[in-house]
Amino acid sequence: MTYDRDRIEALLDEGVRDKVYPGAVWALGDATGTLAQGTTGVLDPDEPDVPMRTDTVFDAASLTKILAVWSSIGALWEHGTLDLDQPLGSFWQEVTGHALGSVTARQLLTHTAGVPLRAQLKNLYGTNPDDIRRGVLHEPLHRSPGEAVEYTDRAALILGYLAEHLSGQPLDQLATALTWHPLGMTDTLFGPLPAEIAARCAPTELDQDTDTHLKGVAHDFSARLLGGICGIAGAFTVLDDLAAFLRYMLAPATSQRRAGFGSEWITRSLTIQTGELRPTRGLFWHPSPGTTTEEDVWVHYGFTGTGMWISPTKDRWAVLLTNKLYYTRDRAPLTDIRNGFRELAFR
Repeated sequence: MTYDRDRIEALLDEGVRDKVYPGAVWALGDATGTLAQGTTGVLDPDEPDVPMRTDTVFDAASLTKILAVWSSIGALWEHGTLDLDQPLGSFWQEVTGHALGSVTARQLLTHTAGVPLRAQLKNLYGTNPDDIRRGVLHEPLHRSPGEAVEYTDRAALILGYLAEHLSGQPLDQLATALTWHPLGMTDTLFGPLPAEIAARCAPTELDQDTDTHLKGVAHDFSARLLGGICGIAGAFTVLDDLAAFLRYMLAPATSQRRAGFGSEWITRSLTIQTGELRPTRGLFWHPSPGTTTEEDVWVHYGFTGTGMWISPTKDRWAVLLTNKLYYTRDRAPLTDIRNGFRELAFR
């Protein structure tokens, strides 16, 4: 496989000039390591002399769903603790007798569970974490399970609660023990970040309450409401940690490190699990837009401007981290750059 570094750099430099994002960090590689990486732009436009760096810390946003929830659920499944096709209510007392009790973990992982599409945690349940948990787990379904593919943050929130229930550990401790520590992901952690780490964090959206850009605190409101730790979002990470994670995914059997999940979970997850339903989904991962089944390129994005791609067939992974929320919530400009980056990284 080839890649075009010059065109990648030109594409990402253009994103800085067009104010799609203040800066970006990127890398691509294979199972053996990183083949190319780079940076462009600045950490914060208010500090134009501080460049983006390869060790810049980013608000991972929905990459949390992969780094913490998907990895933990996979470990529990591989260890025989969880049956993906067993109705939750048959073994999880908190949801027994409620609508969620008829849903399976597989349906949550494929976004076919029929749970409500929006989080709206504070509006519906208040600010107490116990009340929020109870409300989420007892909420009626939006539609019948298995009827449609509809992306919803609640799927990851519920699976995070499930992982905590099955393991007896908080999600942050579980992800650290099963995945982040074993893979050497020393700069991946849930926020709020300590001051010394927050100092090299890429700022995101302007906080109207403080009139400063969020930095070291999760942008996602649900994550902040729940103290920074939940299945939806809240993790922070760096380029090298994502490279280690994706490199392991390409060759877990030959890796010198061992996470709680392995090749069987990866293979199932990077296979279409939604039958004839559209859009197609694996387990939390989905085929990269603009690619064919034969190309076998899978992706997960984060709302703050993060994204990671993987292709077992091509033995290639790629990461693009930006803080595009500094400027706007408009997704279109970054979508074009993401698609262009993927094309150049997986040629």
